[in-house]
Amino acid sequence: MTSYSTILFDFGGVIAAEGFHAGLEAIGRAHGVNPSETFHLGHEIVYGSGYVVGKADEATFWNEFRRRSGIIASDRELRGRILDRFVPYPEMLAALSRLRRLGFTLAIVSDQTNWLDELDERYHFFVFFHRIFSSYHHGRSKKDARFFVNVLAELNCQPEEVLFLDDNQANVECAQALGIRGILVTGPGQALRELEHLLGIELLLTEEEL
Repeated sequence: MTSYSTILFDFGGVIAAEGFHAGLEAIGRAHGVNPSETFHLGHEIVYGSGYVVGKADEATFWNEFRRRSGIIASDRELRGRILDRFVPYPEMLAALSRLRRLGFTLAIVSDQTNWLDELDERYHFFVFFHRIFSSYHHGRSKKDARFFVNVLAELNCQPEEVLFLDDNQANVECAQALGIRGILVTGPGQALRELEHLLGIELLLTEEEL
């Protein structure tokens, strides 16, 4: 019998492909700019502008991105290259459905903008979760340990009861410093195998079962 009752999931890179990273690199390639530099610029601006914690809007983000990158393109084109790459992993959605049926409390804890809500309108993945904690709506990012403290309080659970899956090492370490068990995700298969080991249940399905 597992001691874990609550599982927290990052979105990009865990539930779905990491569209922000891949999309910004695709923007760079499409406009003749170094893809790595384009990603790092976008990452710097999304945090530096306050967009990721709801202190700036999307137009502010893209205006600053165009100004600093020299890329001339519409908001629609730029955002499309990002949002279209946030595609949920079918095996992860199947596992979420099984975990919820088994009685685990599930929540998204993500450094995301208004895009997370738009992506749910497209793919309808919020239904698997009891709570959605998005930095855009909660005013803090996972760089701030208080975000995790607030999540624990709102879910009424203790750190030792919680698993947290994220593809960012710093985020995993931040959670682990509070006593939460972290899983650094490199892909859906690896993440589900580690969950299976820790929970003592089967989550990986065949292609016919998905």
